[in-house]
Amino acid sequence: MNRVGVYAKVQDPRCREVAGELIEWLNGRGLVPMVEECLSRYLEWDDGVDADELPALVDLVVVLGGDGTLISAARRIGVREVPILGINLGSLGFLTEIPVSGMYAALDSYLSGNCTISERMMLEVSVVRQGQEVGVFQALNDAVINKGAPAKIINLDTSVDGSFLAAFKADGLILASPTGSTGYSLSAYGPIIDPTLDCLLITPICSHTLTNRPLVVSAETEVNVTLDSDMENVMLTLDGQVGVPLRYRDIVSVKKADHRTHLILSGETDYFQVLRTKLKWGER
Repeated sequence: MNRVGVYAKVQDPRCREVAGELIEWLNGRGLVPMVEECLSRYLEWDDGVDADELPALVDLVVVLGGDGTLISAARRIGVREVPILGINLGSLGFLTEIPVSGMYAALDSYLSGNCTISERMMLEVSVVRQGQEVGVFQALNDAVINKGAPAKIINLDTSVDGSFLAAFKADGLILASPTGSTGYSLSAYGPIIDPTLDCLLITPICSHTLTNRPLVVSAETEVNVTLDSDMENVMLTLDGQVGVPLRYRDIVSVKKADHRTHLILSGETDYFQVLRTKLKWGER
């Protein structure tokens, strides 16, 4: 391994500062830093690489920022399955669990082959309109169907592997991976799922029927949701970052992707310790 990609939350001065230090460290180790184009402009680095092209050119990606920055990088990496080292300069850090103080130790561990890698299931999301597939997308956390103003309930006919599940009347519906169970789904009272599992989580958002509850189904199934409301401002949102306008009778199909995201862990903490710390369990 000799090529290391660097992504960062460029709006954050601290991320840019750490990125500059990291580039110097990589050069000092005889490694080739390849810097995402937008970050390179901030750093006045001459050889920036387009964010979408960078994963094909590197053996490792270092992400400086928060969970959102890492999730964005994971979608770009996609089928290439390049390992990601997430360095936490954000506010939460479920995914970017390694602090700045541990960055170089984690890099040394990876370079020496003494690291733990967590493989995370990704989602493949497609939109079918009048029998034609109009878009295929990837997501690490979730695919969310919801609405903007006016505040009306939408109807979402949902099936699992062709078997009708429910006609959800709600503000929307979250289709999440295990990794995404601690995201938007959690705020909608969905369960927390061990991220090493493979399954799909279906969580209604403010359902009009109180008996509608979150449901976990096999990752080997395909969930289809048909928008049965003829109204404007209904969106499919991927990982809270990519928006796709939906039309009446559009079908959103969600299934397990063929590829996975590979996250490098510090080995100093486990997932349950992260949960206890981030969710403040046991505190009064």
